[in-house]
Amino acid sequence: MSRELKIGTRGSQLALFQANWVKDQLVQAHPDLKVILIKIKTTGDKIQDAPLAKIGGKGLFVKEIEEALLQKRIDLAVHSIKDVPIEIPQGLHLSVITKREDPRDVFISKDGKTLKDLPQNARIGTSSLRRQAQLLHFRSDLEFIPLRGNVETRLKKLNSMHLDGMILALAGVKRLGLEENITEIISPERSLPAIGQGALGIETRVDDREVNEKIQFLNDEESWIAVSAERAFLKKLEGGCQVPIAAFARIIGTTLTIDGLVGTIDGKRLIRHHQEGPIEKAESLGIELAEILLGKGAREILNEIYQRSGPVIGSPPNLGARVKD
Repeated sequence: MSRELKIGTRGSQLALFQANWVKDQLVQAHPDLKVILIKIKTTGDKIQDAPLAKIGGKGLFVKEIEEALLQKRIDLAVHSIKDVPIEIPQGLHLSVITKREDPRDVFISKDGKTLKDLPQNARIGTSSLRRQAQLLHFRSDLEFIPLRGNVETRLKKLNSMHLDGMILALAGVKRLGLEENITEIISPERSLPAIGQGALGIETRVDDREVNEKIQFLNDEESWIAVSAERAFLKKLEGGCQVPIAAFARIIGTTLTIDGLVGTIDGKRLIRHHQEGPIEKAESLGIELAEILLGKGAREILNEIYQRSGPVIGSPPNLGARVKD
């Protein structure tokens, strides 16, 4: 391998911060390595005026980057794990999951009011059905306004769109040094995080042994185990971003605990369960948790949502038949 390593990344300020962090770690570990960033505009970045659930889901934030990786125009890709679909193209793999930042959601208010103290019918910005369902369960009067774009763009829209507040991921707000905007950190009991939220994933070519070896020091074992359990949970449910699905796994001693949730979009029904067991069985625990939720009514919720929403690029077809396995 040449002494030049090309990192593929989206061009948002947060994506560049994350890719630059990986670059800095690589240069410190391998001082003779020249690392450059290649900015790649994805379909998800180009279409800003439609909810992800309508245009094909979060896979649209990685597709073009994965194509560049397969074509060897870049050597590795840095993603927010929550943007990475469960199915990864043949020849590629997630080789590293870095140490996870705090995965919780935060509320940023226009006037300092917490979620509990907002006026009736307050307008909240988010395009996440997961957040919407859980917060409607908490307060059914809230009105949710679709909100996309990078973190800085969303913050500017707080006033321009006449919002009372918005929901963002704490990890991104912290990485950009914007914590002073936070009104309230939302507990996982009220808003269970998205699968992989707060963790970065590095995607590489399976057969690129030298690159895989060079970046392996960035892998955080605890984050890898926890995120693997969450992704196994999502894979069993075959969920896309048009369904309110959440999971959060963490390690306490030698035990992995994982909470999972499937809800209706209106928040009237949330099915939630907690599972724990040895960390060696992380992925099995995620699958078992999904099976428990399916048995408690999640299958009916998922089927109803998919039947109503119709086919979407990247959405799982014939879910009802497939989740019985």
